[in-house]
Amino acid sequence: MPKTLSKTRTADEIADMASRGEDISSYFTNQFTVVRPVRRVNVDLTQGMLRDLDERAAKLNISRQAVIKTLLARALDLDRENKHGRRRGPD
Repeated sequence: MPKTLSKTRTADEIADMASRGEDISSYFTNQFTVVRPVRRVNVDLTQGMLRDLDERAAKLNISRQAVIKTLLARALDLDRENKHGRRRGPD
């Protein structure tokens, strides 16, 4: 007999199952990402910086905001690595 696919359940249906005490563990993978709240900020940039950002965004086919976030994250990671490197004692 062919194996049939189980019906995809909505979040509300799974919540109802949990309320009835049913085992819903099969609906979870234990692989999740914590999403932190976003705070908006305003940043003043020169026309040249905007042009460079827009060129990079067009080249990568992503938004200007994505370029800014990526470059800022890289700079912060690099700064963090440099600070940790300086704190090490003599080998």
